[in-house]
Amino acid sequence: MGDDSEWMKLPIDQKCEHKLWKARLNGYEEALKLFEKIDDEKSPEWSKYLGLTKKFVTDSNAVAQLKGLEAALAYVENAHVAGKTTGEVVSGVVNKVFNQPKAKAKELGIDICLMFIEIEKGEVVQEELLKGLDNKNPKIIVACIETLRRALSEFGSKIILLKPVIKVLPKLFESREKAVRDEAKLLAIEIYRWIRDALRPPLQNINSLQLKELEEEWVKLPSSAPKQTRFLRSQQEMKAKFEQQQAAGGDADGGGDDGDDAVPQVDAYELLEAVEILSKLPKDFYDKIEAKKWQERKEALEAVEMLIKNPKLEAGDYADLVKALKKVVGKDTNVMLVALAAKCLAGLATGLRKKFGQYAGHVVPTILEKFKEKKPQVVQALQEAIDAIFLTTTLQNLSEDILAVMDNKNPTIKQQTSLFIARSFSHCTPSTLPKALLKPFCAALLKHINDSAPEVRDAAFEALGTALKVAGEKAVNPFLTDVDKLKLDRIKECAEKVELAGGGKVGGGADRKENKPVAGKAPVLSGAAGDKDTKENLAKSGPLKKAPAAKAGGPSKKGKQIAAGGAGIAGTKGKKGAEVKEIFEPELSIEMCEEKASAVLPAACLQQLDSGNWKERLACMEEFQKAVELMDRAEMPCQALVRMLAKKPGWKETNFQVMQIKLRIVALVAQKGTFSKTSAQIVLDGLVDKIGDVKCGNNAKEALTSIAEACQLPWTAEQVMSMAFSQKNPKNQSETLNWLSNAIREFGFAGLNVKAFISNVKTALAATNPAVRTSAITLLGVIYLYVGPPLRMFFEDEKPALLSQIDAEFEKMQGQTPPAPTRGNSRNTVVSGDDGEEGEEQEDAGNDVVDLLPRADISDKITSELVSKIGDKNWKIRKEGLDEVTSIINEAKFIQPNIGELAPALKSRLNDSNKILVQQTLTILQQLATAMGPNIKQHVKNLGIPIITVLGDSKNNVRTASLVTVNAWTEQTGMKEWLEGEDLSEELKKENPFLRQELLGWLADKLPTLRTVPSDLILCVPHLYSCLEDRNGDVRKKAQDALPFFMMHLGFEKMAKATGKLKPTSKDQVLVMLEKAKANMPAKPAPPNKTSSRVIGTAPAKSQAASGSSEEFSSSAVETKPDAKKPKAGGTAPKTKPSDVNTSPTKGNSNLTKNRSSKQGIQGKKVPSKSNLKEDDDRSGPVFILVPNGKEQRMKDEKALKVLKWNFTTPRDEYIEQLKTQMSSCVAKWLQDEMFHADFQHHNKALSVMVEHLEIEKEGVISCLDLILKWLTLRFFDTNTSVLMKALEYLKLLFTMLNQEEYHLTENEATSFIPYLILKVGEPKDVVRRDVRSILNRMCLVYPASKMFIFIMEGTKSKNSKQRAECLEELGCLVESYGMNVCQPTPGKALKEMAIHIGDRDNTVRNAALNTIVTVYNVHGDQVFKLIGNLSEKDMSMLEERIKRSAKRSNAALARQVEEKPQRIQSANANASANILRKGPAEDMSSKLNQARNMGGHPETTHAVPREFQLDLDEIENDNGTVRCEMPALVQHKLDDIFEPVLIPEPKIRAVSPHFDDMHSNTASTINFVISQVASGDINTSIQALAQIDEVLRQEDKAEAMSGHIDQFLIATFMQLRLIYNTHMADEKLDKDEIVKLYSCIIGNMISLFQIENLAREASAGVLKDLMHGLITLMLDSRVEDLEEGQQVIRSVNLLVVKVLEKSDQTNILR
Repeated sequence: MGDDSEWMKLPIDQKCEHKLWKARLNGYEEALKLFEKIDDEKSPEWSKYLGLTKKFVTDSNAVAQLKGLEAALAYVENAHVAGKTTGEVVSGVVNKVFNQPKAKAKELGIDICLMFIEIEKGEVVQEELLKGLDNKNPKIIVACIETLRRALSEFGSKIILLKPVIKVLPKLFESREKAVRDEAKLLAIEIYRWIRDALRPPLQNINSLQLKELEEEWVKLPSSAPKQTRFLRSQQEMKAKFEQQQAAGGDADGGGDDGDDAVPQVDAYELLEAVEILSKLPKDFYDKIEAKKWQERKEALEAVEMLIKNPKLEAGDYADLVKALKKVVGKDTNVMLVALAAKCLAGLATGLRKKFGQYAGHVVPTILEKFKEKKPQVVQALQEAIDAIFLTTTLQNLSEDILAVMDNKNPTIKQQTSLFIARSFSHCTPSTLPKALLKPFCAALLKHINDSAPEVRDAAFEALGTALKVAGEKAVNPFLTDVDKLKLDRIKECAEKVELAGGGKVGGGADRKENKPVAGKAPVLSGAAGDKDTKENLAKSGPLKKAPAAKAGGPSKKGKQIAAGGAGIAGTKGKKGAEVKEIFEPELSIEMCEEKASAVLPAACLQQLDSGNWKERLACMEEFQKAVELMDRAEMPCQALVRMLAKKPGWKETNFQVMQIKLRIVALVAQKGTFSKTSAQIVLDGLVDKIGDVKCGNNAKEALTSIAEACQLPWTAEQVMSMAFSQKNPKNQSETLNWLSNAIREFGFAGLNVKAFISNVKTALAATNPAVRTSAITLLGVIYLYVGPPLRMFFEDEKPALLSQIDAEFEKMQGQTPPAPTRGNSRNTVVSGDDGEEGEEQEDAGNDVVDLLPRADISDKITSELVSKIGDKNWKIRKEGLDEVTSIINEAKFIQPNIGELAPALKSRLNDSNKILVQQTLTILQQLATAMGPNIKQHVKNLGIPIITVLGDSKNNVRTASLVTVNAWTEQTGMKEWLEGEDLSEELKKENPFLRQELLGWLADKLPTLRTVPSDLILCVPHLYSCLEDRNGDVRKKAQDALPFFMMHLGFEKMAKATGKLKPTSKDQVLVMLEKAKANMPAKPAPPNKTSSRVIGTAPAKSQAASGSSEEFSSSAVETKPDAKKPKAGGTAPKTKPSDVNTSPTKGNSNLTKNRSSKQGIQGKKVPSKSNLKEDDDRSGPVFILVPNGKEQRMKDEKALKVLKWNFTTPRDEYIEQLKTQMSSCVAKWLQDEMFHADFQHHNKALSVMVEHLEIEKEGVISCLDLILKWLTLRFFDTNTSVLMKALEYLKLLFTMLNQEEYHLTENEATSFIPYLILKVGEPKDVVRRDVRSILNRMCLVYPASKMFIFIMEGTKSKNSKQRAECLEELGCLVESYGMNVCQPTPGKALKEMAIHIGDRDNTVRNAALNTIVTVYNVHGDQVFKLIGNLSEKDMSMLEERIKRSAKRSNAALARQVEEKPQRIQSANANASANILRKGPAEDMSSKLNQARNMGGHPETTHAVPREFQLDLDEIENDNGTVRCEMPALVQHKLDDIFEPVLIPEPKIRAVSPHFDDMHSNTASTINFVISQVASGDINTSIQALAQIDEVLRQEDKAEAMSGHIDQFLIATFMQLRLIYNTHMADEKLDKDEIVKLYSCIIGNMISLFQIENLAREASAGVLKDLMHGLITLMLDSRVEDLEEGQQVIRSVNLLVVKVLEKSDQTNILR
C-alpha cells in the first residue's frame, strides 16, 4: 500500500511515465478527464503532454494501453499542438496497437489516425500507414489497409492521396495472406467508388480471377457520385451544409451538384509510375530500323511497341526515336510496318503526353500525307496516332501543317484531314478556338464541301458542324456567308449530331444517365480511335434494362458487324445500305404517355382499357387497332401506345382474344411507327411471357419479328434470350429458341453475339424438358449454316448421346448455303453491295461470322518458363514444352491472335534437329490455324513462310506434314498474304530440289483457284525459269506444270518480257515453253454474280485486276480461245457510255469496230498474219474517235484515284494495261494493236499513221491528247533509237499544231508527260538531246514557262550529268526569254539550286551552271549575288571570273533580250513559222537555231565560254546562213499577208479570251498562261495580257474564274512594276508613252480587282506588303512626275492604294 501512496501523490504527467502499469493506468484516466475539461485548445497545459502522447499508445500493458489510447484520442482531438506528434504517434499506433488482439484497441488506433487526418495531418498519417504495409505482421497490414479504406470513405479522394495507395495495391493482391487480399479488395472497391475507371489501368496486371471478382463488385456499386462525410477543421462550412442536408432528409439525392463538385476527376495517368524506356531500346535498334529486310525493321518496331505498352513514360530525349518512326511511317513500303510505327508514335504520345508536344510538328505532316493509304488497319493506326499526338499540343501549333495538306489532290488525304480537324475541334473550347484560328480552317473546309468526292464533302461538313457547335454561330457564321442554304442546313444538322470530347451528344438523349462520361475517364477522340473504346465500353456495360441502349448495334456486337448498326453514330464512315439510323427516345412518365395517347386514341378506348368486362376490353382493343392502322408514322407516339397496352391488366390479360389483338397492335406499332428500344423494353417481357401460349404464341412471335426489324435483330435477340432463360417456363424457352432459328434465317447472321447464344444454348441443352433441347439443337443447326464446323468445338464436352444429335443436325445442314436475308437491314447489304467497302470485303465475308466466335486470350499462359522449355537443349524438355502448348490450344478451342513469345519459339522448332519435334510443331501450327481462324493472317510472314521452308526437308513424311499445315493455314488466310512481298520468291530462289518441287506443286494447285493475285507474283518468275532448267527432272516437270497458271495471272507479255535477263540459249528454250503453255493456259475463275457488280462499281482501280475478264483484253498475244468468246454477250450492246470503259473494254471495242464480227476478232488474236489481212479493210475510218467529255472523265477518275496516277520510275504492266483499256474507246482498234505490239516496227508504223492523221484529225488528237502523250512516254523507255526519233519527230509536229490551235496543256497532261521528256534530254546521242530541247521550246507556247521551269529544275537533280547540264542550259534560256518571273517557286530559291551545280564534279555541268547564272546576271544585275546566297570561295571566284568575261555585253544584253522576246512570241503565233517547223529538213535546222538563240545569240558568248558545244552551234548558224537564204521569200510572203492582224492587240484579245468560256478543264492553265505574260519584259505582251485579264474582271459571271489566282496575279504585277522602275524607265530608247500606257493598264486592272471584295480578300499578307511597297515606290519616283501624264498616274496610284486598304483583308493588310 505504501508504494501505491507514493505514486498517487505524483502529478498526472509523471504518473503517465511511471514504471508501474497501475500508476500509468491511473495517469491516463486522469489525463483523459483533464483533456476533456480544458476548453482552450491553445492552453499551455497541452504542451506538458506533447512528448508523452507516443507513450500513451505504445504502453506495454494491454489494459493501460487501452486507456492510453482513449487519452491520446482526446488529446489529438482537443490540443492545438497535437499535430507536432503525428509521425511518432501514428507510427506507434501502427507498430504497437494494430498488432493487438483486442478489437477495441485496433478501433481506437484507427480513430486516432482519422483524428490526425481531421486536424490537417493526412499526409503524415498516410505515409506512416503505407510504411506499415511493409510490416511482416499480416495483422498490422490488414489494419493499415482498413484505416486507409475508412479514411478514403469518410474524407474522400481530395484529402487522401490515391496515387501512393494505388501503387501498392497490386503488391497487396499478391499477398499469401487471405485476410490481406480480402482487405485489399475492399480498399480497391472503395477507391473505385471515387475514381471509377481510372483504377483499371494500374490493376490490369493482377490475377485475372481477382480482377473478375473486382469487376463484379464494381458493377454493384451505385452510379451516384460518393460524398465526403467527415470534414477537416478547415472545412467547417462544408460540414454545416452537409449536416443541414442530412437534417432535411436529403441523402443520396440531395445536393447532388455539390457532391459532384466535391469529387475530383482523377486521371488514371497521374496514378501511374513513369517508366524509362530509352535505355531499354535494343542496342542495334537504329541499325535494324534502317535494314533492307522488312523482318528486321519489324523486329525493331516490335521492340519499341513492347516498351510503349507502359502507359506512362519518363521524359527524355526522344528526338532520334521519333525521327526513326516518322521515317518508317512516311517512306516504308510495307504497310504493316507503317501501321506498327504509327502505333508506336501513338504509344509515345499517350505515354509522354505534353512532353511529346515538341515532336508533334515534325510528325503530323507525315501522318497526314500517309492517309493516302487505303488499308483500314493502316488508316486506323494513323488516326489513333494523330489523335494521340493532338492531345499533346494545341491546334494553333499544328494549324500550318494541317492547312498545307488540305490542298492535297488525294481525296482520302483530304477526307481524313477534315475528319481529324473535326475530332480536334471537339476537344476545343471557344477560348482555344478563336476566330483567327477558325478563319483559315473554315476557308479550307468550305472548298472541300464543294469537292467532287462525296466522302470529302461529308468530312468537311462534319468538321464545320463541329466548329459551329464548339465556337457558336456568332463566331462561325461570318465565314459561312457565301454558303447556300442547303449546305448551311447540312452544316447545322451535323452540328446537332456532334459528340464533343466530354461525351454528351447534342440533339437527343444527351441528358440520359447512361450517356454521361465516367468520372476520371480520359477523353477519347471520336472516329476510328474512339470506336474501339466505344465497343469495349459497350461490351462491358451489358444490356440496359429500362433505358435505351447507347449504340444501335447493342453491346454484343464485335468486329465489322458493328458497322451494320452503329457505324454512323460514332463518327466513322457508315455504309449507305447497311446504316440504320438509331432512334434515341427518353423514357416518358405514365402521365405524359396518357396525354400523348389521348391525342390520337378515342376517349372511350382509353377509359375501357382496364375495364372488368372482357367484352368491353375486346371492343376497346379493336378500336385501338383501327386507330393505329389509320395513324401516320410521324404522328404515332409509339412509347405512349405500348404503355397504354401495358396498363393493367396489361400482359396478364386472361382473355386470349383481347391478348391476340394486343399483340397484333404491338406488331403494327413496331412496323408503322418510329419504334425505339425504349418502347421495346416496355413490351418485350410480356411478349416473351406469351410466346409459349398455344393461342397467342404466333402473334407474340410476329410482334417480336416486327420489333427486331425496328430495333435490329442482334439487340432484340439478346434481350429476348436473356428474358426467356431467366424464366422457368420450358414452353417459353423452346418457343423462343424456335423463333430465333426462324429469325436468323429471315434477318441473316450479321452482328449476332455468338458467345451469348452459345451460353444460352448450353443451358437449353442441359434442360430436362426434351422440347427445349430439341429447339436448342435446331437453333445450333441454323447457326452452323453461317458459322460452319468451328461451332462444334464448343460442344465437344457434351454427353455422347447429345453430341450425336448435334452432329446429325449439322450433317443435315452440310452443303446448304445460308438463305439470303428477307427482312431487316442485312438484305440491303447483300443486295445493294454499297460503296463503303472494296472488293476485299467479299473475301472476308465468310470470315466475319467466324470472327464473332468468342476467343480466349492465351498470351498469359505463354510464360517465359514455357518458352524456355521449348528452346531447351534437352529434346525431352522441348517435347514437354510443345505438349503443354498443344494442351493450351486444345483447352482454349478458339484463341485470339495475341500469342506472345510463342511464335518465335515455334519458329525455332521448325529447324529442330529432331524430326519428331518438327512434325509435332507442324501439328501445333495446324491447330493454331484452326483455333485462331482468319486472324492467323498476321502470322503468315513470321510463322507461315518458315513452314514453307520445311517443304525442303529431306524426309518425305516431314514434307507431307508441312504441306498439310500450309494448306490448313491457307484455308483460313487465303493466298493473298502468302503471295505478297518477296518471301515466296526467296524460298523459290533456294536451290533445294525438294523445296522447289513441293512449292511449285503447291502453287500449281492454288493459282488456278484465284481470281486475282498480288503483283509481287512476278518476282517468282525469274526463279521459275531457273527451275525450268534445273538439273533435277522432278523440279523441271513441276515448273512446266506451274507455267500456264503463272501465265494465267501475269499474261504472256509479262512472262516473255521476264526472259530478257536470261542467257540467249536459255531464253530461246523458255520462249518455246511459254508458247506451249500459252496454248494450255486456263481461264480465270469467274467472279461471283452478286459481288461482281459491286466490285466493279465501287473500286474501278481494283476491278481491272479483280475482274475475270480484264486480262482477256490485255494484248493480242495473250488472249486464248475460251477467253475470246466471252465478249460476245457484251458486244451486242448498241452503245457504250464512256464510264463503262474501265469495266468492259470489249464493249468499247465492239462499238468502235462494228463491221468486224467477234469470230474475226478471235482469228486475229490467234493468228496475227490473218488478222492483218482482215483488218486492212477496217482502216478507212478516223483513228481518233471523239468521245464527249472523255478526257474530263479520265481526269476525274485519276483525281478520285479510280485509276492509277501516271507516275512511275519504269512503266509497270498495270500502267500499260490501264492505258490500253482507256484507249479502247477512243482509238481505232487496228491502230491500238500496232501501238501495243511487242515488235518495235509496229510502233514505227503507228507513229507514221499518227503523223498522217495529225492535220486531218486535229479535234480527235486534242480529245485524246492525254492518252497520246502517255503512250509516247512509254516509248521513251524503249531501247530502239528509231522509235525514239520517230516519237520526237511526231512530238515536234504535235506541239506546233497545238500552238496553231491555241491549245493550252492541262495540268494532268503536263505532269504525265514533261518529267519523262526531260529524262531524254540527258541522252548520250546529240541528235536526241537537240530534238528534246526543241520540243521543250515549243511546249512553252502551250504551257506556262514558269511551270515548265519547275519540271526542268527537277531534272537538274538527276544522276545523269548530261541531263543536269542540258536542264541548266534550258533554265538559262527560259530566264533569258521570259525574265526573272519565270523562276519558281522564287528567284532566290531557284538560283540557289542552280548555284549548287557550280561545284559539280562534271565540267559540262559546271559550265552550264555558270552560263545560266551569267544569263541571270545579264537580266537581273548585281542582285544575283544576293539571291544565290553563300558560295564557297572557289565557286564564287569561278562565277566572278565568268561574269567579268561577259561584262562587255552586259549593257547590250538587256536591250537585245527585250527585242528578241516579241520575236519568239510572234514566231510562235505566226502560221508561216509553224509551217516551216513542220517541214522535215528545216525543222532540225530551226531547232538548232532556236537553241542557239536561247543560248544568247551573241558572238561574245562563244569567246567568253570556250565550249565545244557552243562553237558547234556558231558554225551551224554560219552555215545555215546560206541554207536559209531560200526561205525568207516564202516567210516574208506569208508574213505580209498576216502581219497587220497579228500586231493589232484587239484581235489577240478576242482570240484568247474565249478560253475562259470554252475550256472548262483548262481555265486554270489559261489564266496561269496569261498571268505569266503580265510580267513579260516586252511591254506590248504585258499590255495584251493585262487587257485580257481586265476583260474577265469587268464581267461578273467570269470574274470568279480568277479566284485562286489572285496572289499569282499580284506577284506578276509588282514584278512588272519593278521591271519598269529598274529597266524601262532607264531605257532612253523606249517611248515614254508606252510606259504610261503600261502603268495605266496595271493601275486599271488593280482597281477592277480591288472593287470585287471576295477576290480582294484572297490576297495574302506577304503579297500585299510587296504590292504596297511597289506602289509607294512608284509614287515617290521623280521620273514619273517628269512624264507628260505623270501626275495623273500618281493620282491613280493614290486612288488604288485607298482601294487596296479598303477592300483587302484587314488582318493581312495591317499585319
